[in-house]
Amino acid sequence: MDSDEQFMQMAVEEAAAAARTGEVPVGAVAVSRGEVLARSHNCTVDLNDPTAHAEVLALRQAAERLGNYRLNGVDLYVTLEPCAMCAGALVQARVHRLIYGADDPKAGAVCSCARLLEAPFLNHRVEVRAGVLASECAALLEKFFAERRAEEKLARRP
Repeated sequence: MDSDEQFMQMAVEEAAAAARTGEVPVGAVAVSRGEVLARSHNCTVDLNDPTAHAEVLALRQAAERLGNYRLNGVDLYVTLEPCAMCAGALVQARVHRLIYGADDPKAGAVCSCARLLEAPFLNHRVEVRAGVLASECAALLEKFFAERRAEEKLARRP
């Protein structure tokens, strides 16, 4: 297992923790020079905060730890392709590299629905590696939403 896979496995653990609390299972890990700076998962429901995506929370923690909002040299591992908000946060934080697992055909703003990180007007470029542990990352999401649909179906029965 290469280091990208090892750090992504940590993000998968974070995503599983999110699922256990009823959050959409997305996990993120911020790493600098092989050192984990931050680990987080989606907390939008728990915190009643629409911006509490795994990526944003990990970036906040990493910035706090480094004492700088600029995260030069930091790699961010995320189980799901970031949305537009999170892709923008990566640019604002000056993240060096984004490594993500599963594509998000509904809201992915890196490769699937939009290519925001490639916008010519941006003043920073984030390197991207997609598909790391993609099957494992996608399986967490598929299981979570299948269970949600089953619960909703049971709730609708008279």
